[in-house]
Amino acid sequence: MSWWEALVLGIIQGLTEFLPVSSSGHLEIGQALFGTAGEDNLTFAVVVHTATVLATIVVLWREIVQLLQGTFCTLEWNREKDYVAKILVSMIPVFVVGMFFKDEVEAFFGNGLLLVGVCLIVTACLLFFSEWLSKRIAQKGREGHEVTYRDAFIIGLAQACAVLPGLSRSGTTIATGLLCGVKKESVAQFSFLMVLIPILGEAFLDLLDLLQGELTSSIGLLPLLIGFVAAFVTGCFACRFMLDIVRKQKLVYFAIYCVLAGAFAITWSLV
Repeated sequence: MSWWEALVLGIIQGLTEFLPVSSSGHLEIGQALFGTAGEDNLTFAVVVHTATVLATIVVLWREIVQLLQGTFCTLEWNREKDYVAKILVSMIPVFVVGMFFKDEVEAFFGNGLLLVGVCLIVTACLLFFSEWLSKRIAQKGREGHEVTYRDAFIIGLAQACAVLPGLSRSGTTIATGLLCGVKKESVAQFSFLMVLIPILGEAFLDLLDLLQGELTSSIGLLPLLIGFVAAFVTGCFACRFMLDIVRKQKLVYFAIYCVLAGAFAITWSLV
């Protein structure tokens, strides 16, 4: 992988991690177009995913600090402890998938663009329907509610399904939250915060494998560094942008894009 390929793929990852268009799917498409698909996919994906997690921390640092202070600086059960508990509940499905189905999940990656295209179109359907339902609820004068424990678990199930390349994690979790009736102002923030621990945990485990020689990579240090920086910078921009997009209910445009990208991926896989 050259430095400019790492730059382009890092930018793609940073933008698409938070926009509801599937970062893993776009990485698969980009690597297929560049001819860089292979055993190094996982190593590069871990690096750029870690960068976007750090971007989330930078953008939402006030909320994160408030949650940490409310959780560890008092013994009383408060709003912050309740919110963190909901995040932990949302992690249960992806924890089960990661612990017991890790090999099966990784087998999906590199299987070609047909699966990516189909999952992108599924993402588009979720975005279309969730925005339509959210507008119908608003027209009836009903307001959404804050995330409940039930909502957190259902959103966590959506996140576990979104390990498939092409099925957008942010799009799937945000759409699922809207379908559950969660306030649009709350669902995007919860969606971004709930993924911090799982991705950091996965990155830590893969780093241990790399240090122990179980995970090898022929990608040089410079491409990995460039990909990391590109994903971090664009991720900061995309995270702020996406929070505003959800408030304004403009997900339909991303749904249209996912249909076009999915059709492209399916066509490319068949020719």
